[in-house]
Amino acid sequence: MTAASPGRRVRFLLRDYPWALRARARGLHVPVPSRWAEGDRAPIVLIPGVYETWNYLEAVGDRLARAGHPVIALPSLRWNSGPIPETATEVWREIVERDLRDVILVAHSKGGIIGKHLLAIDDTEQRIDRMVTMASPFGGSRMARFMPQRALQEFRIGDPLLTALAAESRVNARITSIYPVVDPHVPEGSRLEGAVNVPLRMAGHFQLLFDERGIQAVVDAVDGAARPDV
Repeated sequence: MTAASPGRRVRFLLRDYPWALRARARGLHVPVPSRWAEGDRAPIVLIPGVYETWNYLEAVGDRLARAGHPVIALPSLRWNSGPIPETATEVWREIVERDLRDVILVAHSKGGIIGKHLLAIDDTEQRIDRMVTMASPFGGSRMARFMPQRALQEFRIGDPLLTALAAESRVNARITSIYPVVDPHVPEGSRLEGAVNVPLRMAGHFQLLFDERGIQAVVDAVDGAARPDV
């Protein structure tokens, strides 16, 4: 991870938010494309980050659908502000009700923590194959302590749930963690011991959701062509 001064982190934040605002403006009003239900390759389940709707992952989902994967978005998560365990339970219920198998989770930020909860705890039927996640705060973020919202407090360093999930290292080999080398929201970075780690030479928490480099990194990871950090 590349260190950044407080002043640079503020500049990165200001550059980063226009990417997020594009998706936020679309919000819950955009229907999931019907053609995403097609495809004969492994099913993809999208899990967005905190205060994000499914369409934050729309560009990634669209590329994976074009590659032949059925892509499942979950508008029922709305802004994904619920507690991590309860949200994982909701995603698991959708997987079971749809009778999905060999699932690949594709997640952003908080979505990756939800995904690890699913891999380590909820998936009692071995329906999930693996996860590809972007900019997920597996070890927490020092920024969370400044946030009054309960949904963001979950990411405090030392949070009991994050600590418990960190101990579930047996599932890390089934995770690909893609992340920017500078993330002002997660200064500690998203490198995960035992996972396939793919750092991208960009700065920002949201940009990789919309930038071609981030989208292609996800497609490569899903289809087995990721170039890990060695």
